Amino acid sequence: MGTPLCTTSYGAQGGADGGGFMPGSQGEGNAVAKRGYGSDNLRPVTIKQLLGAEHPNPDADYFMLDGNEMKQVTFVGQVRNISTQTTNVTYKLDDGTGTIEVKVWIDAEAMQNDEMDMGAGKKKPAEQGYARVWGRLKDFNNRRHVGATVIRPIEDPNEITYHLLEATVVHLHFTKGPLETQQANGGATNGHAAQQQITNGYSGGGGGGDSGDVLRMQGVSQMAKKMFACLKQTPQTNEGLHAQDIATRLGVEITEVKKASDELMGLGKVYTTVDDDTWALLDI
Repeated sequence: MGTPLCTTSYGAQGGADGGGFMPGSQGEGNAVAKRGYGSDNLRPVTIKQLLGAEHPNPDADYFMLDGNEMKQVTFVGQVRNISTQTTNVTYKLDDGTGTIEVKVWIDAEAMQNDEMDMGAGKKKPAEQGYARVWGRLKDFNNRRHVGATVIRPIEDPNEITYHLLEATVVHLHFTKGPLETQQANGGATNGHAAQQQITNGYSGGGGGGDSGDVLRMQGVSQMAKKMFACLKQTPQTNEGLHAQDIATRLGVEITEVKKASDELMGLGKVYTTVDDDTWALLDI
């Protein structure tokens, strides 16, 4: 029996024949390959991953991410700009890790049907609102964009956090291996030790009192370590902490906090939430 299609409460599942994107759902066996889908699965990503994915050659219809083929993708982001042209509508999306253009090509008949749907209450993405995209990454004239098959506004803010966590889980699956493999290789013991370090960081243990002990991050500035520890140890909502709040708690200038945030975002440790100066941890 093949692995069942993975679905979520936000409808972020693969196509009925293409397979889901969660770890373990890639290899449906020869039956899928015979239908011509193969690795044409749906993967949750961040914009930074899209911009950093490798393109094997100009004629390839896929990209490589974490050593695996990536064709169809889904991601979320805030709509910074909407530009309507004769042939397409271009959305500029920002998810805190980067920005990318999303193009929705206009079909006259589909547009007429869409206008009828709008009259029935169907919503479209709006500037400064959040949206989820399904589509394919494209590279045209050395500039990347996503050709969207679907783009819809996000109404539940939990979907944003859910997606970022899910993208992280899938990334770890491909870079660290499936959980079963890690356990078979003794990874469970190492994972327990790492979890204990995090627990010590929360409680102020771990010795030395240095905020860097939270994760013992190597090659990271002291300011970034302090900001990371502040975010981890301060009670907060899903929105995280604002730069001014962090600066006040640490007794530093807000410019130092923003510099540290750039460092942590580059490491994939934090992401922006309600605005560009409010961060939450992307650490599970």
